[in-house]
Amino acid sequence: MKLVRGTWKLLVGIKDGLVLLAMLLFFGLLFAALSARPNAAAITDGALVIDLAGSLVEQPEQSDPFASLAGGEVVQQHRLRDVVRALDAARTDARVKAVVIDMDRFLGGYPAAVSTVADAVGRVRAAGKPVLAFATAYTDDSYLIAANASEVWVDPFGGALFSGPGGTRLYYKGLIDRLGVNAHIYRVGTYKAAVEPFLRNDQSPESAEADRALYGTLLARWQEEVARARPKAQVRAFLAQPAQIVTAAGGDIAQANLRGGLVDKLGDRTAFGQRVAELAGAEANKPAGSFKTITMKNWLAANPLPTSGDAIGILTVAGEIVDGEAGPGTAAGDTLSDLLYKGLAEQDLKALVVRVDSPGGSVLASEKIRQAILAAKGRGIPVVVSMGSLAASGGYWVSTPGDVIFAEPETITGSIGVFGILPTFEGTLEKIGVGADGVRTTPLSGQPDLFSGTNAAVDTILQSNVENNYRRFLSVVSQSRKMPVARVDQVAQGRVWAGGTARQLGLVDRFGGIEDAIAEAARRAQLDPQTVRPLYLEKPPSFAARVAEMLAASENDESSDTAGRDIFARLAAERRGLFAQAIGDARRLAAGPALQARCVECQAFGPAAGSAADARIARYLIERSLP
Repeated sequence: MKLVRGTWKLLVGIKDGLVLLAMLLFFGLLFAALSARPNAAAITDGALVIDLAGSLVEQPEQSDPFASLAGGEVVQQHRLRDVVRALDAARTDARVKAVVIDMDRFLGGYPAAVSTVADAVGRVRAAGKPVLAFATAYTDDSYLIAANASEVWVDPFGGALFSGPGGTRLYYKGLIDRLGVNAHIYRVGTYKAAVEPFLRNDQSPESAEADRALYGTLLARWQEEVARARPKAQVRAFLAQPAQIVTAAGGDIAQANLRGGLVDKLGDRTAFGQRVAELAGAEANKPAGSFKTITMKNWLAANPLPTSGDAIGILTVAGEIVDGEAGPGTAAGDTLSDLLYKGLAEQDLKALVVRVDSPGGSVLASEKIRQAILAAKGRGIPVVVSMGSLAASGGYWVSTPGDVIFAEPETITGSIGVFGILPTFEGTLEKIGVGADGVRTTPLSGQPDLFSGTNAAVDTILQSNVENNYRRFLSVVSQSRKMPVARVDQVAQGRVWAGGTARQLGLVDRFGGIEDAIAEAARRAQLDPQTVRPLYLEKPPSFAARVAEMLAASENDESSDTAGRDIFARLAAERRGLFAQAIGDARRLAAGPALQARCVECQAFGPAAGSAADARIARYLIERSLP
């Protein structure tokens, strides 16, 4: 018995020790995270480092504070306006001797967001400030930004390869037939391709026609921007004949890039750092390749947003539009409408700018947000819409109250259409020998019946409801854009447009970013655009959210030496991201709100990444498929 009691005490002691160790680790990480707050006073002469590890977004999602501690993958997200503000502030500040754009772990962004950062980099270069870009491997998004730098560096073992927009999508009709699932589709719009994966095993001719036009526009725009920033870069050749060019260089992609004028220097990170040190100063008693650094967090703290002047409210509609409440990065109908009503009640707003960066989602939530914007308009203040990277379907729905709509040439918009999906499982039950039967007193008794299928009455009602909401959508757009309903229907039908084409069609009014929209809102409010200040109607991040953000940044920093960064790793990561995104799309379509105004195909233009849960499922399926 003494041996048993002694063993038990030992086990309890080990358990208590492990718990104590875990608590010490947690609070140690928490202390380290909170100690790493931005410090404006830490700014000294050096190189401003814009490390774009992660993705570029309009509004970062709120991270789970325990995901990193539990071993989950946390992808850092960079707020677009923060990156642009940091770059613009560096143009004339003598403390910034050079700007470094580190894109070794850049996962990309939507075309309009990437173009906005590229333009900001170009403005720094045009001001005479050295801008140096570095990556082991460049793809389309990262190279457009790098092309605007003074010096483009690439690792000799890396290189730049371009794929252009396009690629494959997953179609689930064969799978759901095999499972016996019956996907009831209710839709309006010849080009509403969001539901095609449940109807077909391939892309429809109408969807392919729309994609070819959109992809062609975006690719042409990308080529024009690269050629303007870097005329000597032979990007057209690399797009048309990449295999021949790389083969002619003996398989050395980096050397082929150098010969084609895409890059200026071949060198590893140490050589790159030594070059930056020539411009910004070397760090004493530090390894070779170290240089005097200004972090972006400290730089933003030293260059805060203005706090004086008349307030222009900024309501950000970013991410999927959903019912109810949600944190940043998701456009929840209740959350956003409450934020706007609160801003109108508590702040002396002179005008409102609605910044939209959303593929749409719930029709009900989209209408709730629109009604809140109309309430602001009813108070007599000007309302200006600024479309970011994505303002499609429900994202366009919430844009309609604007007195004027701004967009970028690369903005993805349109997708004016409505659909609903309702899966039933009568075939699945039959496969496993389960029957379904019962007594019904009316045509709608037990409907929609997930076990024995829908009947003609409910199908007619649901399809009629979708058509009615499509007519409402057309009417809203018609009133907003002063266009006949028949004309709106011609450019609607669920078709997706680039911003340049959308402007020609009358869906948007002008080209410009959010600064242009704020200036226009000020002028409409009879204010001097130079004296107003943007007031973002957002909830301040919670304590847990701040901790999660700091831990995510720390995790990205610690993984910088181990993450795969060569061209093969980058391309493979993009494909895995697309797989995770496809899983998420399928899950949202099957389990989301029955009535949706969503542009699923639009998300193919952004960073290839699904949610953490989708990524885990994708990783599991990929691992199971390996021999």
